[in-house]
Amino acid sequence: MDDATRPRTPTTLLVAAVLVALQGAGLLGLCVVGLLDLEPSRLEVGLSVSVFFGIYGAALLACAYALSRSLGWARGPVMLTQLIQLGIAWNVRESPELAVPLAVTAVVALVAMVQPASITALLGEPDAAADDRNA
Repeated sequence: MDDATRPRTPTTLLVAAVLVALQGAGLLGLCVVGLLDLEPSRLEVGLSVSVFFGIYGAALLACAYALSRSLGWARGPVMLTQLIQLGIAWNVRESPELAVPLAVTAVVALVAMVQPASITALLGEPDAAADDRNA
């Protein structure tokens, strides 16, 4: 489907895509910080954590792009990531400067993903407006 025939991506899905892109960029930032902070005594651990954050961050950026294009395959990984992020926010609740942004972005992304317009777009179903135009 080319851009001319592609239905417009719902705003709720674009909100989720932006938040997921920010999460992916944050993980890529953690990857860079981890690589810059490598210690010879813990080289394997530092590299493996940095590689994990790099791959996860890149995957989230791919999911954000997919959400912005209403591609349904991204829904599962994004929903799972938000649930994991809520768990992390709970675990760092003694540091509200970290916990609150983690929890708020996860909740907003989850709510945006379960909106009827988002679900319809991700399932590839034509929206009601398109049906009305074709009738």
